[in-house]
Amino acid sequence: MNTLYPDIHPYKQHQLAVDDIHTLYIEESGNAQGIPVLFIHGGPGGGTSSFNRCFFDPEKYRIILFDQRGCGQSTPHAELQNNNSTHLIDDIEKIRTHLHIDKWLLFGGSWGSTLSLLYAQAYPDRVQGLILRGIFLCRDQDISWFYQKGASAIFPDYWKDYQQVIPEAERGDMLTAFYQRLTSDNEIARMSAAKAWSVWEGRCSTLDPNSDVVEHFGDPYVALAMARIEAHYFINQAFIEPDQIIRDANKIAHIPTVIVHGRYDVVCPIEQAFTLYEALPQAELHIIRDAGHSALEPGITDNLIKATKQFALSLA
Repeated sequence: MNTLYPDIHPYKQHQLAVDDIHTLYIEESGNAQGIPVLFIHGGPGGGTSSFNRCFFDPEKYRIILFDQRGCGQSTPHAELQNNNSTHLIDDIEKIRTHLHIDKWLLFGGSWGSTLSLLYAQAYPDRVQGLILRGIFLCRDQDISWFYQKGASAIFPDYWKDYQQVIPEAERGDMLTAFYQRLTSDNEIARMSAAKAWSVWEGRCSTLDPNSDVVEHFGDPYVALAMARIEAHYFINQAFIEPDQIIRDANKIAHIPTVIVHGRYDVVCPIEQAFTLYEALPQAELHIIRDAGHSALEPGITDNLIKATKQFALSLA
């Protein structure tokens, strides 16, 4: 079984101002002459971590990570102004131009799969391939499943903790209730809501309980950005049209695509991956029988690294 490559450090870091408000953190590691691959993190608002570099052979890949607007090492932290899907797609294209890259491979999981697909549909001639994990189509039913009714029936104990910060009278619309608190001036209410929101996601992300994942999601700095930005996007239907990703799948039908999805993914149920696969019949779909949502589950890690090895051969 494939495991993560050894940890490496960036050989170059960038601060790229993309407008009058936002400056993005970008880093490069691996082989400067290698195959360009862009790691697109989840959330939105999740930020990157050092292990994200380790899905790629550093001798073969020019590994590019960046923190999307408002999270990670990008500034300002947890900022919602000028932060929507169109801005993020434009940011990726600005990064490509800034780094003098003609075409690249995209690697994204969860919201990272969403943004990878949206960018590829906007700039299909710039994408050599897609490695996608934990597909998130950002439809109304996908958002409702995790934040209103669905996942709550599978993890009722975790759901009870999640909803405790919301008065019972407001629980008929949990997304709006959380959004109001996450954007309020009350710092205590804001942080309480952020931690509840983020820990709920962390606890549901793995098939087997993983305290390290939950601890990361519960970190106040991570939780505030993730919860605020996710709620901002989701209350606005991710700033995309209904079923836009599937509707526009024909635009990327020629792009080699590998889809990896856990059979027991509760955050993004596997129906989303299967729907995408049916719209992209040239794609490979790998259903991992003993995994949930997290990229760090062994079966998912194994298949993601198999995909990066496969593309290293085909794109060499």
